[in-house]
Amino acid sequence: MPSDREVWILAEQRGGLLQEVSLELVSEGRRLADKLGERLGAVVIGSDVAELAQPLIHLGADKIWLLDSPSLAAYCPEFYTEALEHLINANQPAIILAGDTSIGQDLAPRLSARLKTGLVAECTALSVDGEGLLSLTKPSHGGKASSIVVCPEARPQIVTVKPGIMATGTPDTTRTAEVVKVAPQFSSEPKTRVVGFIKADPKTVSLSEAEIIVAGGRGTGSAENWRLVEELADALEGSLAASRMAVDAGWVTSDRQVGQTGKTVSPRLYLACGISGVVQHTMGMKDSKLIIAINTDRSAPIFKLADVAVVGDLLEVIPAVVERLRELRKDSPRPVRS
Repeated sequence: MPSDREVWILAEQRGGLLQEVSLELVSEGRRLADKLGERLGAVVIGSDVAELAQPLIHLGADKIWLLDSPSLAAYCPEFYTEALEHLINANQPAIILAGDTSIGQDLAPRLSARLKTGLVAECTALSVDGEGLLSLTKPSHGGKASSIVVCPEARPQIVTVKPGIMATGTPDTTRTAEVVKVAPQFSSEPKTRVVGFIKADPKTVSLSEAEIIVAGGRGTGSAENWRLVEELADALEGSLAASRMAVDAGWVTSDRQVGQTGKTVSPRLYLACGISGVVQHTMGMKDSKLIIAINTDRSAPIFKLADVAVVGDLLEVIPAVVERLRELRKDSPRPVRS
């Protein structure tokens, strides 16, 4: 039977900052809640996270749950799971959306097991069918096909959504919502503790979570020239990506491919070097916040998407940009350590 309870999203924050996927989720959650005729709730977990409620309210949340405790300042699987389990059991939401991030991939299965309900992971599209049931699309067979999953009975339905897939809505700063702060109590001390964080290496971080991506295409010309794309990624502390042509040429591994047959990304900056911009590639990066393209062909399709178009030879442009970035880094004041 169709849901008659709330849609919830788990808003992910790291270091007191909302992750982009949280804004995507609340926008998509608003769309689903409207179709179902339900309210949209958002859960923020952390310590002193009250200020994170407003961006979620402006994008459509009707109610914000703040699970606030010093014990939740950093991601602790045991504490996060226990706090959410109690909150969900007390309020009985019908749908729970989480980001398919490193935290979401760990937390969602734990919640699914605790609540004795199902989990559909890595979803790329969500819709409501004619009977009011949530229809979930996810890749299958190694990404070569898609499966559609419908869960008519078990509740809540737990779903993880790949970052960069859903569009972020337009904030409405006049919206208001109820904000409920909950101080969770924990039954025992965790078996693990966080002792620190090591920043992910941009060379190995998943492209779906990268904030800066430097991508190269066939216009790079050769494996020797490909090193320039790598240098630019290093200079920007960004992640390296490629079009299918660059992957087929053997310049980079297939896990770095962006496009219809590769990854879908939406970084803050996408820098396309020697990429013509055929639709198979642009489908995977069109939602990037800022797109800069370098190409010798001023009629290249990529320029129709680009916010900044550089008509020039990347063999000349990239070394100049890298040199300038290194100069800026050298001249910038270094932080004083106490």
